[in-house]
Amino acid sequence: MSLDRPVPPNPYDFLPPVPSFTVTSTELSDGDALNEAQVYAAGNRSPQLAWDGFPDATKSFVVTCFDPDAPTPSGFWHWVLADVPAHVRSLESGAGSGGLVPAGAFHVRNDFGTHDFAGAAPPEGDRAHRYYFVVHAVGEERLGVDDQATPAVVSFNLAFKTLARATLLGTYQH
Repeated sequence: MSLDRPVPPNPYDFLPPVPSFTVTSTELSDGDALNEAQVYAAGNRSPQLAWDGFPDATKSFVVTCFDPDAPTPSGFWHWVLADVPAHVRSLESGAGSGGLVPAGAFHVRNDFGTHDFAGAAPPEGDRAHRYYFVVHAVGEERLGVDDQATPAVVSFNLAFKTLARATLLGTYQH
């Protein structure tokens, strides 16, 4: 398998346009490399995230982590946390990896097949992969999926129910 291939575009550029808001982390700066704590074979811990500036009509959030650079036609979903209540403004470090998630929220199975955060794990020798940590402000209290939904089904629902989106980009290379 040749790992020399074109860089996929930003997948969020293909969704209906929505306003943006701010997401920050004490463990990651936008565009910087992930810490070893967010690497699958190391800490495998979701980063701390906090968000602000979302629309007043927000009734819930969905938090995701997606790698469009995985050597698959569909990229790779590392994290999908759905139905986070609107009063929640942050997640502590590790919330997606064994930590407590907010009451009412739940994990959808990631592409590793587990219901939690799965850290960065690009193929050895591949270029740096991009990890899009995205907080979606949703105009409904429930997205309308359960923990057996696929990330693609969650994304399909988000395409029609997202009021605004906040993105924090991390990278990782072996």
